[in-house]
Amino acid sequence: MQLSDFDYDLPEDLIAQYPLKKRDHARLLVLNRKTKEIKHDYFYNLNNYLPQESTLVLNDSKVVPARVFGKKEFGGREVEIFLLKELSDGYSYEALIRPLRKIKDGEKIFFEGTTLYATLSDRKKMIVCFNRKDVRRQFSKIGHIPLPPYIKRSDEKSDRKDYQTVYAKKQGSVAAPTAGLHFTKSFLGQLEKNGHLFKKVTLHVNYGTFRPVEEDDIVSHKMHKEDFFVSRATWDSILKLKSQGRKVVAVGTTSCRVLETIAKTKDIEGASDLFVYPGFKFKVVDALITNFHLPKSTLLMLVSGFATRDLIMKAYRQAIKEKYRFYSYGDCMLIL
Repeated sequence: MQLSDFDYDLPEDLIAQYPLKKRDHARLLVLNRKTKEIKHDYFYNLNNYLPQESTLVLNDSKVVPARVFGKKEFGGREVEIFLLKELSDGYSYEALIRPLRKIKDGEKIFFEGTTLYATLSDRKKMIVCFNRKDVRRQFSKIGHIPLPPYIKRSDEKSDRKDYQTVYAKKQGSVAAPTAGLHFTKSFLGQLEKNGHLFKKVTLHVNYGTFRPVEEDDIVSHKMHKEDFFVSRATWDSILKLKSQGRKVVAVGTTSCRVLETIAKTKDIEGASDLFVYPGFKFKVVDALITNFHLPKSTLLMLVSGFATRDLIMKAYRQAIKEKYRFYSYGDCMLIL
């Protein structure tokens, strides 16, 4: 399979720059893999299409305000640090740093209004070290929500709420599991009343999710790793419910990757580098709720693996024709 097989043209004005005021009022494209039928509706009518008494699997990872801005010790120039992953010592983070070449080894970077500072401890691996442990409380004050690069604006105060799912709990992601952004607490309650069950897993989305596929032959692409965790009780319950005939609906590609990673490796925690593309045999997931994904992305390849490339491209063409809103703050698909 060639990278060009997963390309499509998208008018720039269809890339959502802000969320809808009402989360569950997003449009919903319903794609049936068996009948090849495509329907257009709204997310608040999701229950009309879900398998009866299904098990919806949610990713409860929470987005960290991971972009912080400081001043260099020498010269006072502004420095942007995008925190990617906390390391085991509690002081250090893998990070993207700008402008890296202007920072000297060991030079302190100060953050206004705090006693916090960071130093560049490993230039090659781009690791910064803070002067104390557990600096996340400070991030909540001085950090910025790391909106995706296709949102062409600075983050705003409202993004701290808008770019989190209502069930987000465990801090660790630098991008939201966006399929879950369409749910409200009241809508979750309605679905429960209609007989659906919810199970939570955790996968921390890292910056690798935005890394482009560069190989023409996609099979040669090396997938990034993302940390995940599922309790043994939750996993056993999902399998039991599935054996009883309840369909498993993954809310988002992240939940899907967790479920299929565990099915393949038998490990309920670790780092998933599962690369899903057409030809992949799904063992757990029966239906998928997902947003619309970037051209040539591993996420587009995943949904193409779930539904077939031709059917997904047909759905995307219809979504563009109907002027759906795309990407993180955009509209939604249900693939049955």
